[in-house]
Amino acid sequence: MLTRRQKHILLKFFSLFSVVRGYNILVVVIAQYLASVYIFAYDKPVGEVVFDINLLALVLSSSATIAAGYIINNFYDSEKDLINRPQKTMLDRLVSQNTKLSFYFVLNFVALVCASYVSFKAVLFFALYIFAIWFYSHRLKKLPIVGNLVSSVLTITPFFAIFIYYKNFETVVFAQALFLFMLVSMRELTKDLENIKGDLALGYNTVPVVYGERVSKIMLLVVGALTIILALLITLYFEIGLMYYFFYISIILLLINCSLIWKAKSKKQYLIIHNIFKFIIVAGVFSIVLIDLDILLNRFSWITH
Repeated sequence: MLTRRQKHILLKFFSLFSVVRGYNILVVVIAQYLASVYIFAYDKPVGEVVFDINLLALVLSSSATIAAGYIINNFYDSEKDLINRPQKTMLDRLVSQNTKLSFYFVLNFVALVCASYVSFKAVLFFALYIFAIWFYSHRLKKLPIVGNLVSSVLTITPFFAIFIYYKNFETVVFAQALFLFMLVSMRELTKDLENIKGDLALGYNTVPVVYGERVSKIMLLVVGALTIILALLITLYFEIGLMYYFFYISIILLLINCSLIWKAKSKKQYLIIHNIFKFIIVAGVFSIVLIDLDILLNRFSWITH
């Protein structure tokens, strides 16, 4: 049996894990490695990619920066989250704001130390990334449209770091990055609709607050239509192996979401739409392996040698 102190420490651990969204960071790590193996460095042996110390350093820098970003975002949004997500906020508040800020600075320091192993340019990249996340949380988040776009860019920035490292400038990479960007943008706008109550109460000038729910829905439907067109173009003009199954399923789910968006009125309905977007994004991460199944069967021959 755990003592009261041990239970308290365990609760604080889960609280901190909740604040930094550990599950999201794990998905990003998996996505970075899969993208490296199957997209950015597909012409290299798997072992060379997986055990690349520079790649590991970039992934660790990304993870630490993202975790720190969640902390500073939680710090600025604590009052709003108390309205929008009271149960999660109560768990998050088991760790004091001072402790969170201490972890914020430690994580950013770790990110820069890991980046320094790769190059001075990598340090500059992550220093700018850290500043951009803080500036977004402090200033830009409350601006309509700008806040959504910046948030979407910051979400895909860790993949941009890997993209620069491998210098893969193929068109398919840009097409898939744009597809991810549009999905994330739609998810962010849906979150604004879902959290409109807290945004109104605390003066956040999000798109739904400034332009209204109807305009927000129209924007979502327009971006949704463009995302569906992009998905079709990717399946028609690029060699993506069996990953076309993912894009076909995504198109179906996007059509369903577009229908749900127009009818949605409650927070619960927007939460369902939000979760569908999250499912598409996470499914996209794991479906990367469908680009070339031979990699799983043949390129792991280094394990047996």
